[in-house]
Amino acid sequence: MENHFVTSKLIRVSLHEIENQLELSLRQAFESLQPKLRPPFSLEIPEPQEYLELNKAIVYGVLCEPNYSKTHIKHLHALVTDGYAFFTSLLIGIVVELYVKLVDSAKIQLIWLTKEMIDVSSVGIEDLVVSLLRRIGSGDYGDQNVWLCSELVSLFLEKWDCLLEDMPLVLTSALYSFLRLLADHYRVLGVAKLENVKRLEIKFCVKMFREQLHLSLKIGRDLILLLQDLSHVSEFREIWNDLVSNHCSDIYQLKTSSRYFLLRITPEMETQLRFLLGNVKLGSHKRHQMWFLKKFLLGPEKETLLIDIVRFVCCVIHPTNEIIRSEIMPRWAIIGWLLELCRQNHHIERSVKLALFYDWLFFDERIDNIMNVEPAALLMVWSIPQYPHITHSLLEFVLHLVETYDITSRDIIVRGLTSAFREIEHKGVIRSLDIFLTNPALAPDLKKKLANLLCHQVKVPVNLHQFSVPSKQTFFSSEANLKECSTKIVDTPHQRLDNSVENPAKHEIPG
Repeated sequence: MENHFVTSKLIRVSLHEIENQLELSLRQAFESLQPKLRPPFSLEIPEPQEYLELNKAIVYGVLCEPNYSKTHIKHLHALVTDGYAFFTSLLIGIVVELYVKLVDSAKIQLIWLTKEMIDVSSVGIEDLVVSLLRRIGSGDYGDQNVWLCSELVSLFLEKWDCLLEDMPLVLTSALYSFLRLLADHYRVLGVAKLENVKRLEIKFCVKMFREQLHLSLKIGRDLILLLQDLSHVSEFREIWNDLVSNHCSDIYQLKTSSRYFLLRITPEMETQLRFLLGNVKLGSHKRHQMWFLKKFLLGPEKETLLIDIVRFVCCVIHPTNEIIRSEIMPRWAIIGWLLELCRQNHHIERSVKLALFYDWLFFDERIDNIMNVEPAALLMVWSIPQYPHITHSLLEFVLHLVETYDITSRDIIVRGLTSAFREIEHKGVIRSLDIFLTNPALAPDLKKKLANLLCHQVKVPVNLHQFSVPSKQTFFSSEANLKECSTKIVDTPHQRLDNSVENPAKHEIPG
């Protein structure tokens, strides 16, 4: 049979790769309508289907024919009838589906097109810009990624007034992204090409705080988490001191929207994480974990991604009751695995634990979701039978935060932690807090600290003897819980994020 393989001008494809349907539809529209893409343009109003095909053809033309891009965009302006909604949706599809395969010239044209769509305030432009932000990879200091980061931060500075007027919240998304990226960029030494990017990132972020503080604060409590990693940078020192002195207690009460946690997770990574936590059963999870590790997390520079993944898993992926009751890999299991991956880098390990417990510190049952704190609670409980050191380490960490994280907001943190512990018991995430307070596997001083914390609000003096002999009903409840846990405990591989990891399984997680 004759091979009709056609080399794409838009994307890089291998000889045996299945044709991408989006690229194919754009290319076919361009080829069939090419005579109509050169002036003089028809003055007739196109039929609805032809209108859609013309949009596809123009997208392909702009991306693949840079020399004719201004002609194509004038054509688009002349025929558009939907506020550029369909055209922009095509660009979003390209960013989500095809960006990693785009040829370099098409990536340049894509940024140019995005600026054009900002200028005309196209319908859906905010989603397009956010999709591009998600394409900046964390821990990736290759030329293409650094270029994209530089182009986007420059775009936000160049189009500041337009964005502020028409879509101010996209500036907040950009602030979240560049604060997070900037912290990573400051951890890397000796990469000359990052210096200009860092200057641009600082310029944009400082501009946001100085000129649009009210927009910056819309990020919520995770803004403090982002800024604390930059408090040593001279340009942020005054901003940090001002926020800590004047706004911290108010910011802690603002829950960060889940949309921000998507910003540092690429579409491919999101797809695989959702697959892991929605389809893979315990017992067959190892090969999928190893595939994920090999695909996204290899190399010490990738370790900071673990922080973003933990926030994403806790605050974005909330499984249905059907999944929770099934044998599907639970969130606490994958977080336990992620913690194991960073155990030899104490700075990253502490940051990952803080990401895991951050919502506990300021938990308010009126606004916070119990599902955000559930993974840490279950990880502590289900580690007790076989890995009590994990439970001890996590419990010790979160209780230590009471005295060390922000002493000026200690009362807020005590109230938040107490509320979180009480709520996981009240909502049935765990049967009883006695599983911590009476368990012989945990150190007495740790149990005493927890008991003191739980009694803090009612000002009752703590006497551990009241917890030392649980009722018969409580005892059986805790025992049953432990037995249930011991049947589901997940193995935690001991591989580090480096090239010593074994080759992944040949089977890849379907997208």
